[in-house]
Formats: sequence, structure tokens, C-alpha cells
Amino acid sequence: MRKISILAATAAALALAACAAEAEDQPPAKEVASLPVGTCINMGNMLEPEQEGAWGGGKIENADFARIKAAGFDTVRIPVRWHNKSMEEAPYTVDPAWMARVEQVVDWALANDLNVILNSHHFDPIYADPAGTAQWHGAVWKQIAERFADAPQDRLWFELENEPHDKFDHTNLIATLTPALEAVRASNPTRPVIIGGEDWSGVDSLATLPMPDDANIYPTFHYYDPFDFTHQGAQWTAPDVPPVGRKYGTEEDRQRLRDDVAKVEAFIERTGKVPFMGETGAYDAHISTEERAAYHRAVHDAFAPTGIGMCTWAYANTFPFWDRESEQWLPGLRAAIGLDES
Repeated sequence: MRKISILAATAAALALAACAAEAEDQPPAKEVASLPVGTCINMGNMLEPEQEGAWGGGKIENADFARIKAAGFDTVRIPVRWHNKSMEEAPYTVDPAWMARVEQVVDWALANDLNVILNSHHFDPIYADPAGTAQWHGAVWKQIAERFADAPQDRLWFELENEPHDKFDHTNLIATLTPALEAVRASNPTRPVIIGGEDWSGVDSLATLPMPDDANIYPTFHYYDPFDFTHQGAQWTAPDVPPVGRKYGTEEDRQRLRDDVAKVEAFIERTGKVPFMGETGAYDAHISTEERAAYHRAVHDAFAPTGIGMCTWAYANTFPFWDRESEQWLPGLRAAIGLDES
């Protein structure tokens, strides 16, 4: 028995030594860069309609951020429409009252110990005429950047433009965003800046997303797949409105999730940058809260192992987590993204 024990111990020691030698031969783990987005929610349909709250989203109040922080969120993404709040010709001055309102909202979020992603959302002329709008867009970002230059750069991040689409694509993305990026860097040389890709920043855009030569650029993508489930009955997608009745959870849906996770993993491996999911959700008009929660859980659980942050759409309108009428969080949705509902 003792001889067998000695042999076994010797074999174990040799195996450990072999493992150690093999580990020494392995290349060091590749370093990756990421933003600490964590669990995030969009303040959707509030500051990005033509006028604040025009799409039923209501006006943002300080209490909203206190509630969001208490619920366990780390970050808020604040979409803002700028093009109709600024002059269309030089010097492209932003309405001072609008800038002050945006600053108030950002300050509230920061004071409630939340990270903030501040973006340009629905800068409509840039999608149809990227080259012709780039200087206007850049001049607006110059004013935004200067206004927030003293804000903590580890907690306030700039996203240059939401969901490039139409004529604004990867062939001109960098050229179109260069005036804005240069304007930001003049007053905020190292603040994180976020860039999403063409075709509404879908996950497939990551494969060819061009990245500026800037260590503080971070990529993002949006996830509403399958679109015929998440946007069923959504009239703003006309003329191709997905029909009502699509259910989620087929084997095809599960395989799609696995394939899409692999696309994110491939991007991280290729670039050393960890993207974050800037939007995800399902329209509540024709999808029950339970179904929406199941969708969020599937997306969250599939992508969580990649280490990406995820921003749900949205706080209190069209894809809501918070019900303004009952003044309650909708049941199951926070738990679906890993937050404690107790």
C-alpha cells in the first residue's frame, strides 16, 4: 500500500510540474480596455425628442436618479437631441437654456453617485449628409466638452453620436466624427469617448468598426435581436413594422444569442477593447412584462460572461422598467439583469 501511495504521489508531483511548465510556456493574458459601465439604464424618450418629454417620457427629476441608484444601477445613459437646439450655421451656438438643462440633469446623476454616458442622439442631418454636417456636429461637441470639462472624467463619458445609419456608415465614420473628437480632445484630452458603428450600431457592426488612434476611445453596440420580437407593432419602424404575435425563446433564438456572443468575443480578442451594450430591450405595447423579463434574462445571461456592461432601454417609457402610474418598478425586470428586487 505504501509503495502505491509513493508512486501515486510521485505521479501527482510530476503532473503538477508538467502543468507548471506548460503554464510558463503560455503567453501572458492579453490586456483589455473597458469602461466600468456595469448595470446601466437609459433615460429614454426624455431629452432626445424634439422637445423634452414630447414622446411621453416625462421630465427628468433628481428623484429619478436617487431611485435608479437605490435600485442598484451603476450607470445612466442620457440621450440628448442637440441639432434643433443649436444654430445651423457658424458659430452653431447651442441654446443656453438647453445647455443649462442638460447640465442640471447630468449634475443630478453624478450627485447620486452614478456614472453618466452623455451622448448626441438624433442629430438628424448627419445621417443624410455626414460630410456636410460634420463641422456643425463638431462645433456643438466643442461647446458640450467645454461645459463639462471639469466634471470627473472617471464618471462622465461622451458618446459622439447614437446609431450611425443611412449615409453615415463605416466608409465615412472616422472622417465625420473627427471634428467632434478633435473638439472634445481640445478641452478633455483623456476623457473616455464612445463610438458606435453603422447600421444602427447593431452587433454585426463590430466586425468592421473603425477605431480612431486614441487610447481613450471605447466601442459600443446595440442589441435588439431578433428585431421582429423586440419591435413588434412599433409604428416608428414603418413601413416595415414587425407584425404582432412573435414569441421569444426558440432554439433558433438561442443559437442566435450564442453566435452574437461569439462576435463580441472575437472583437475583444482582435482589438483588446471590451465594447458595451448601449441599448437593449423589448417594446411593451404588445409584449407582456413576463415576456420582456425573459428576454432581458436571456440576453443578460448570455453576454455577462464576456464582461461587457449593459444598458437597458429604458427607464420609464415605451420599453419601461419603472411604471410612472403605479410608481413602482415593473416586477421581474431588475432581477432579469442581475439586480436584487427584494
